[in-house]
Amino acid sequence: MNAALLAGLLAGYGIAVPVGAVGTYLVSLAARTSLRTGVSAALGVATADGLYALAAVLGGSALASALRPALGPLRWVCVLVLTALAAWGAARAVRQYRGRRLTARTASPPLGPLRAYAALLGITLLNPTTVIYFAALVLGSQGGPGAGAAERAVFVTAAFAASASWQVLLAGGGALLGRALTGHRGRLVTALVASGVMTALALRMALTPG
Repeated sequence: MNAALLAGLLAGYGIAVPVGAVGTYLVSLAARTSLRTGVSAALGVATADGLYALAAVLGGSALASALRPALGPLRWVCVLVLTALAAWGAARAVRQYRGRRLTARTASPPLGPLRAYAALLGITLLNPTTVIYFAALVLGSQGGPGAGAAERAVFVTAAFAASASWQVLLAGGGALLGRALTGHRGRLVTALVASGVMTALALRMALTPG
């Protein structure tokens, strides 16, 4: 049981700690909205990681092999989604900046906690690399096909908890950043930098051989 717990924690942190496009968007979202919205979005990311960990322990290598032919199309879907998010975030930031300067329009309503949770859950589920990652980890481990139901449950729960703790930490950092950058110019710069990073990551994903 302890081995399954440790394996789940290591798996969760292993997939969560490298800050990619999703982590960048999460920090930016928390900075531009609120801690509550950021935490909700963080739990959306962790839920996706937990679902993929569950799918991995249930399906193992068979599930990974089944998804492998779809990696190419799914990667392009992810590229398009990331590019659209980057463009939308940049355009929205410029609109808000101009609107505040000209005082000609009110700011658009911020993303609520439920919508933030659903959005980040969907974005994270678009990444097929996560299920391949978990499937590779559980083979021959305490979460593998030979493990009992209790060990599998501990593995999945630990993976979710590890991912959630790291994503909430990112959201908290984003919320603190948002408080520090109270001026509308600072928020514009934050949004544009985040959009630029997401665009670069999307281009890198598109140019990487499949």
